Amino acid sequence: MAIKITKHYIVNLSLAVVIFALSVFAIRYYNHYVSAYMDVTINSKVLNESRKIFIRLPTNYDVNKAYPLIIKTDGNFNLETWDQALTKQAKKEKGDKAILVSIPNLFFTFTRNRDLVPPYARQDVNTEARLALEAISEPSGEADKFLQFIETELLPYLSANYKLTNNRVLSGFSAGGSFVLYTLHTKPELFNGYFAFSPAAWYDDMTVVKKLDTFLDTQSDKINSPTYLYLSVGSAEHPLMLKAFNNLEQALTANPNSTLVWESAVNLGAEHSDNPSLSVVNALAGYNHFIKH
Repeated sequence: MAIKITKHYIVNLSLAVVIFALSVFAIRYYNHYVSAYMDVTINSKVLNESRKIFIRLPTNYDVNKAYPLIIKTDGNFNLETWDQALTKQAKKEKGDKAILVSIPNLFFTFTRNRDLVPPYARQDVNTEARLALEAISEPSGEADKFLQFIETELLPYLSANYKLTNNRVLSGFSAGGSFVLYTLHTKPELFNGYFAFSPAAWYDDMTVVKKLDTFLDTQSDKINSPTYLYLSVGSAEHPLMLKAFNNLEQALTANPNSTLVWESAVNLGAEHSDNPSLSVVNALAGYNHFIKH
């Protein structure tokens, strides 16, 4: 028996498909671009676009009190872990210690590599060194612009709306970790704490490692005030990630700096996506010990 497909049936089916697609889109948008905290939009002239920030204030936030500041990349990724770590720290030390600001990547277009990859590496990350023609034809990362946004727009906004101490941390994972290292060797004065979880320092034949090594060897005097760096990686990560991590450790060991305190950790059995959640507590503990001594 033939099934008669009516116009009414087609219309209803089409509406159901549209509603389902919109529901999926709304869920993805909410998970990516809406936080459990306070969401603020900054109209950036540097980036020529509107950028959201997620702001987690301490539980008993006091407008008359100055707080340390933590800025992290990748929005909601690992944000719950940060919340739990800061809550636990607050209970242990009888008072929340920091304002946490997380910057989500844009939702409608993929801008993560654009924002977080250093300008001396390709946005479409590659293991091989860049060739002369590639330097012209392939777009470079624009971490310099993203850092300018943080320095000239985000930090002034936060300073104007909240009382902040001089203790400031920048944290990032993977490409965000390479952005942390880029900031350390280009604008070390912006933060006194740098957390790089599984930093993707292997871009373009270890160019991030080489840039940091050169900086530590020839310009480390630019780190002229006490600064803390925490590096971590999972032992089950890709061999390139582990090699870059080892090379970073070697560069830091070969170029000691009395004002730069650094620690590193390998989380046993951790895959790439596991490592950030295993690193937050130890990074915060190391940084807190650093600022107290």
